[in-house]
Amino acid sequence: QVQLVESGGGLVQPGGSLRLSCRASGSIFSINDMGWYRQAPGKQRELVAAITSGGSTNYADSVKGRFTISRDNAKNTVYLQMNSLKFEDTAVYYCNADLWDSRGFRHNYWGQGTQVTVSS
Repeated sequence: QVQLVESGGGLVQPGGSLRLSCRASGSIFSINDMGWYRQAPGKQRELVAAITSGGSTNYADSVKGRFTISRDNAKNTVYLQMNSLKFEDTAVYYCNADLWDSRGFRHNYWGQGTQVTVSS
């Protein structure tokens, strides 16, 4: 069994910063891509940023230049540094991981979500 546990969400004023973390634990052999998605009320879940095991990154146009995704492969952890936050960044943020478990099966897992609210 594998779990993704997120942390770091909260309430922040416009222009502020937050750092999200997501740690994968359990029977993991290796992790391929990791990413952050978000879902605002009444909207579909969308990709925010993704990172490969080699460190290549991909960002949604709406967050380019403001958000930075990174990962620590030794800790099975992915981070999302969010700067210059805007009202429209308010959403539940979900961590995602594509991985191989210790039995050799490939899975895609989601975290439970963490709320980010940008408000004055």
